Amino acid sequence: MPSQVRSQLRLIVGLGNPGADYAKTRHNAGFWFCEHLSRELGAPLKHEARFHGLVGAWRATGVHLLLPQTFMNRSGQSVRALMQFYRIEPAEMLVVHDELDVPPGQMRLKFGGGSGGHNGLKDITAQLGTQDYWRLRIGIGHPGDKNEVVNYVLKPPRKEEQTEIESALQTALSAWPLLAKGEFEAATQRINSKPVATKKGNS
Repeated sequence: MPSQVRSQLRLIVGLGNPGADYAKTRHNAGFWFCEHLSRELGAPLKHEARFHGLVGAWRATGVHLLLPQTFMNRSGQSVRALMQFYRIEPAEMLVVHDELDVPPGQMRLKFGGGSGGHNGLKDITAQLGTQDYWRLRIGIGHPGDKNEVVNYVLKPPRKEEQTEIESALQTALSAWPLLAKGEFEAATQRINSKPVATKKGNS
């Protein structure tokens, strides 16, 4: 594993769109994770204009949480502003986002790579000039037709999908102590493992 991948995390970014109209849509899965983590860590999110987003700080370790309020395709503006102020390196950041190519209930933790067509990742990579940061991809599934993608991500998940996504978010939260300590291999094993399917008819 490259040395830069062993860096301690100092910034967790959840991607989504601001405002009540988008709060429950699939595209806001990254927001959902950070909101859960904010409560878990006792790090309330507050709007900070200089960072164009909602920001929380876990004072025990100096880890910052960020929910950009710039809309998805300009997420990099918020991310870059905070990283420059606190002198955070890209390898010290985890970006949490929705992922079409992963089914609901599953996740993928990875370091680096392309944007996969995700506009939030595209803008962050463009603003930072590098792809070398951690990503937590929250599966939302694919509508099956690329022409329906925009409509799909901007709608709430179906009830059964929401249940699966929430279960995945809880698994990711359970892996947080590993991530916080920089134990990325162990965190990856926990997060990337497929959930055990329950057989219908079993009590």
